[in-house]
Amino acid sequence: MKRTLLAACLILPVAALPAAAATLHFHATMVASSEVPPNPTSGKGTADATLDTDSGKLEYTVNWSGLTGPAIMAHFHGPAPVGKNAGIQVNFGMNPVSPVHGTATLTPDEITELENGQMYVNVHTEAHKGGEIRGQMMPAT
Repeated sequence: MKRTLLAACLILPVAALPAAAATLHFHATMVASSEVPPNPTSGKGTADATLDTDSGKLEYTVNWSGLTGPAIMAHFHGPAPVGKNAGIQVNFGMNPVSPVHGTATLTPDEITELENGQMYVNVHTEAHKGGEIRGQMMPAT
């Protein structure tokens, strides 16, 4: 009985503590050479995002300039490492204008993918429908 009570006293305080939510920051630098396949344009951009790991809420700002024409689409994609393509996870809408500010709620799998560098952001133009610039979302330092 004493051992059971002692074990319960040691385990209960730890089990009663809630998991701590974290706020994580991510960044990507978008360039044409990172697209798959790469292209020779001089467009560039950045993406900055903050993730609340408890709620899955992702807040982001994406900027670009120097594209061959107006953006026709822009998205977060995943899961994919550098050099590979993947499906759309977060769509910024048709004909987005820089800067794009938005929020999305990620699934637990998408949170893991983002934390592991398996999500990228890209911007599409009429001249480069597959994507003109791209950058891998990585933890910000």
